[in-house]
Amino acid sequence: MRWRRCGEHGALLECESLEQAMAARAAVEAARPSDVVELVPGARTLLVEARPGSRALDEVRALVEDLTRPPATEIREITIEVVYDGEDLELVARDAGISTQEVVELHTGAEYTVAFTGFAPGFGYLTGLPEPLQQSRLDTSRTRVPAGSVGVAGEFTGIYPRESPGGWRLIGRSDTVLFDQHAERPSLLAPGDRVRFRSVR
Repeated sequence: MRWRRCGEHGALLECESLEQAMAARAAVEAARPSDVVELVPGARTLLVEARPGSRALDEVRALVEDLTRPPATEIREITIEVVYDGEDLELVARDAGISTQEVVELHTGAEYTVAFTGFAPGFGYLTGLPEPLQQSRLDTSRTRVPAGSVGVAGEFTGIYPRESPGGWRLIGRSDTVLFDQHAERPSLLAPGDRVRFRSVR
C-alpha cells in the first residue's frame, strides 16, 4: 500500500488489489475515527478526508497498516429482481461459449459485494461476477442506456440507476429504484453490501 497526500486535509491510499482496498475501507468504517469527514473508495484506492487540525489521517494509516483481515461487520443483504432480456445477452453468451440460459444461471447463482460506488449517483460496482461473464466493455459505448439496465464489464456487474451513456454489456433490466434523493438513505447500494439477483419474467 502507498499513501499520497491529497489536498490540505486528505490522503489517498493506493492499494495493490481491489480486495485490499475493500478491506481497508471496511477497517476504517468499523473503527469510525471521529475526525474522518469522508471516505471515498475506488477500485484500488481509498480517499480519506480528515477534520482540519486532527490526527485522523495518522489513525487511519495505523489502522490499515496493521490490517491482517477485514473486520467482522454487520452486512446488509439485498435481492434485486431482473428480467434477463438485455441487448447484449446473446453476445455475452456467445463470447462465454454458453447458452443465454446459462448466462442467467451464472449471474443469478453468484453472491456479489458492492466494492464501491460512482459513475452516477446510486451506481454500485459489484464484485463476484463468475469468470465466464467477465468480459470487456463494448468497443463503442451507447449514447443512451435506459435506467435499470443490468450490465457486465470486466470483473464487475452493475445496474444503471438512470438513463445515461454507457459501454457495459447489457444482459437485463430491473425496476428497482437505486437512487432517490428525497429518501433518508438516497442510495440503495453502499460499499460492503451483499447483493443477489433473481430472475423474473
